[in-house]
Amino acid sequence: MYFLQKLKFEIAVSTDKALGRKLATREDFEYPPKEIGGDLSLPCFKYAKELKKSPAEIAENISKAIKNRWLEKADAQGAYVNFYLKRAEAAKEILNVKSPTLNIGKGEKVMLEYVSPNSNKPLHLGHIRNGFLGEALSNIFEFTGYKVKRTCLVNDRGAAICKSMLAYKLWSKGDSPAKSGLKSDHFVGKYYVLFDKNAKEDSSLLEDAQKMLQKWEQGDKPTVALWKKMTKWALGGYGETYKRLGIRFDKSYFESELYQEGQKIVEEYLVNKIFSRDEKGNIVARLHDCGAPDKVLLRADGTAVYATTDLALAKQRISEGYKKIFYIVGSEQDVYFKQLFCILKKMKWGEKIDLRHLSYGLVELPEGKMKSREGTVVDADDLLNKMEDLVAEEVKARHDFISQKEIDKRTSAIASAALKFYILNVNPATTIHFNPKESISFTGKTGPYLLYSYARLHSIWRKGKGKNIYQDINYSLIKENEVWNLVWETAKFPEAILSALSGLDPEELSAYLYDFSTKISDFYHKIPVLEADLPERKIRLAVIDSVLEVLKKGLLLLGIEPLEEM
Repeated sequence: MYFLQKLKFEIAVSTDKALGRKLATREDFEYPPKEIGGDLSLPCFKYAKELKKSPAEIAENISKAIKNRWLEKADAQGAYVNFYLKRAEAAKEILNVKSPTLNIGKGEKVMLEYVSPNSNKPLHLGHIRNGFLGEALSNIFEFTGYKVKRTCLVNDRGAAICKSMLAYKLWSKGDSPAKSGLKSDHFVGKYYVLFDKNAKEDSSLLEDAQKMLQKWEQGDKPTVALWKKMTKWALGGYGETYKRLGIRFDKSYFESELYQEGQKIVEEYLVNKIFSRDEKGNIVARLHDCGAPDKVLLRADGTAVYATTDLALAKQRISEGYKKIFYIVGSEQDVYFKQLFCILKKMKWGEKIDLRHLSYGLVELPEGKMKSREGTVVDADDLLNKMEDLVAEEVKARHDFISQKEIDKRTSAIASAALKFYILNVNPATTIHFNPKESISFTGKTGPYLLYSYARLHSIWRKGKGKNIYQDINYSLIKENEVWNLVWETAKFPEAILSALSGLDPEELSAYLYDFSTKISDFYHKIPVLEADLPERKIRLAVIDSVLEVLKKGLLLLGIEPLEEM
């Protein structure tokens, strides 16, 4: 049990004693606005009906009667009781427990699927949001005691893949990534765009791509050889981009290795009459009772669709013992996942596992919505390059004498922090209007601002640390609000993590880290540390030490690497 959990529980017990009834819970407490004062606040509206008194009267009664070892005083303000803690006692408890245990998961196996690209074009801005959400949530699950498996489903077969293959076969003249000078996944994507451009004038190309898919599924050697070559190019390029983004997977699944098992499953459940054929001969799942449109699971010509693969993948994951599976996929697939989960329940599989679709909104740049088929997609690599160029200018402007190696190191870290924080500081369901220049600002609600707060505080700590600096600390010297606010904010870290976990929303953590950084700014602008007398210096350095640890952990959970110097 971390400090705030214990504190709220004990004050709730004390409140019940003051009321003479068991009514209060630790979930009832709030944090009062800065202008109100106090460390915790208890609204009394919910007790009015039970006690047959006004909320204001109840608050007044509690403030006069409550007694607790942590409380300095309690004040009633209208319908609220505001509690002020004994700062020395609370600070000693908070600062001496730097790594609260949050073993909520108790080793339960959780699988997250994210990014999951089609192997016919480069990763784009939407994949960046997807990947950052997946990584952050994976980190949060791990921190809270779950056994996490990060996975990616590569959609490496299907008509869309054959479009790139057909275009390469028709128009490449033996070209390759090495000859063209293009990154390998960009090279593959070039032919996807070329196909779409030509298909607008020649609709027969679409039929040819479908025929190529049939040949691939029949094992035609030249077709399979071309597929292997282009898939290798695409995946090689993805690996480079993943490394730049700080995204990793424990396992990658491939549609090409799953679809045949999916076909067998569909055929089996057709015989069992869970599925049926439509008038065109497709095998479909009838889903009207789920409030969803019917879903084709196998085309009349025998070729598979995405759902065919997802059925095989679900079977494999269940056999591996996963009870929770989270699919991180854009909101345009909301209907599809409603269909998939309904199908799995009809098959009696969905009853065995907790299936969740974490839907997220679009990411748009000032230029407007991405349109991959028109060749105007915002490629992940291009965006990363643009971000690093912008940051490099800022780093050079701030430092006259700095090596190129150090410029590159800081540029990469700051650009990554800017992009990740901008994306993760928004609820996943919300459409993001991403402004690269705004995201790299060293002031305001940005990743670089958080890094700057950490580096500024780390500089003070580095200069002040020394032998025996944390011995004989006098906690009663925590008098200034700016110092206490840091201690109190440190105590809230576990709540921020648990809130992000319960809502599957890293924004809860990013918002906490930004608020924390504003309090850090207040601290280092107003409170002397290195110039303070030794007793004050010791307690302030102890506070800084705890703050740095919490801030570092929080940043790493979001996938942001802290910098000790900016």
